[in-house]
Amino acid sequence: MITFIVSIVLLVLGYVIYSKFIGERIAINPRRITPATSHEDGVDYVPMKPWRIFLIQFLNIAGVGPICGAIMGAKFGTASFLWIVFGSIFAGAVHDFIAGFMSMRHNGCSLPEIHGAFLGNGTKQVMRYFTVFLMILVGAVFVKTPAQLLIDQFTPGWQIWIWPVIIFAYYLVATLVPIDKLIGKIYPIFGLLLLLMAVFIVVAFFVHDVQLVEIWDGLGNRHFDKNGNPDAAANPIFPMMFVSIACGAISGFHATQSPLMARCMTNERQARPIFYGAMIAEGVVALIWAAAAAYFFHDKIDLCIGKSGDAMVGVIAREWFTPTLAVVTLLGVISAAVTSGDTALRSARLIVADMFHVDQKPILNRIFVALPIFIISGGILVYSFRDAQGFETIWRYFAWANQVLATVTLWAITSFLYLRRGKGMWLITLIPALFMTMVCASFIFVSQTEGLGAFIPRPWGYAISGVISLFAPVFSGFWRQKRGVEALPNSTTKRNHK
Repeated sequence: MITFIVSIVLLVLGYVIYSKFIGERIAINPRRITPATSHEDGVDYVPMKPWRIFLIQFLNIAGVGPICGAIMGAKFGTASFLWIVFGSIFAGAVHDFIAGFMSMRHNGCSLPEIHGAFLGNGTKQVMRYFTVFLMILVGAVFVKTPAQLLIDQFTPGWQIWIWPVIIFAYYLVATLVPIDKLIGKIYPIFGLLLLLMAVFIVVAFFVHDVQLVEIWDGLGNRHFDKNGNPDAAANPIFPMMFVSIACGAISGFHATQSPLMARCMTNERQARPIFYGAMIAEGVVALIWAAAAAYFFHDKIDLCIGKSGDAMVGVIAREWFTPTLAVVTLLGVISAAVTSGDTALRSARLIVADMFHVDQKPILNRIFVALPIFIISGGILVYSFRDAQGFETIWRYFAWANQVLATVTLWAITSFLYLRRGKGMWLITLIPALFMTMVCASFIFVSQTEGLGAFIPRPWGYAISGVISLFAPVFSGFWRQKRGVEALPNSTTKRNHK
């Protein structure tokens, strides 16, 4: 329990101290007019109250990532605690904060436009398609998880396709209607529910006198091998743990959601609590679920064999909670997944609209852009249901693509800080960018299940990944994109009356 409590304290201190340090150096200006004011259109640019935006941002970026991802990462043991804490403070929250701030400064532009301004036009073109594909993948992943839970836990006699159709229909509505009509009204409620679930878990620690694993007991899982992974030969702790725990530490998906909220914020001062704060809140949720899962993987291993991340949610809920609380917990996981899937597809619509300069105020234009996105996402979803291993494969590729996007975004932020702030500020994201480059490269050259690890000796795989990481600054050219300073339009600096 000591490790868990210290970890929570560190996350809180990260927000109190480090986020303030970052905010002071990126020159937040509360007098600057925000996109919500200068571009208000009643659809995507809609001013909202800060507390509502925080809960929407938290729910958007959370989904099942800090739950299922943290549970899968906890198979590696208490090493997962270290990644969640330090990844959230120094990588994930900084990534979310500055990416959201950059979008806010540039009229709420989508993430690939930021990539293009600070890493070059070629990068922008590639990342446009890559990001849209990732959003489509998220839409499919976050239909499969809630649909499967609903079928297994609540409607076992239903046909397997009924819930996916219902969820997809909801996705279409949520993607098309103005952001304040549906997302702005119900998401804060679901955000509170997600936080409440985490509180239930913490209370259960004390009610059931749970002896949580301490970091000095060893970084691995004693029931498995030294890496804490039941299949470490194919999936070593580096990089697989850092890919499995994405949303609980650093996630490129978050930076795709930030422009949605950057278009609703009425003061730059809100960026720190909404972007950095929401990521820290997600880190706390991920840590709670990782601690719970680590306990089960150590002391109740017989209940865990063969269980996926979403199945483990049901195991934990049934073991620790009354039937009523177990139902509330499962519904919380379901709502978290659904409410990330629809905003992912909404982000895809906005990115495509920006790409082809399609005005999104007319409803027919929104439908025209959204339909192809939904068709492709539906095809991926069908595959995940038809193949027993399909979902696990899609999840791992989603997680890797997610981290690739985070890595590219970190390089864009590094360029932004180098060109606009100087004085070594770029080092605060250069180090995470180099680390995440190594993670993503290692997934390809070391993993035996999804990468080339079955054909390349592991030391060679790490060596190749290391060389790629060392040359990543050259490939990114982050110091050369001087045109990035002027490439995107800036909001006007005036007193904000909202």
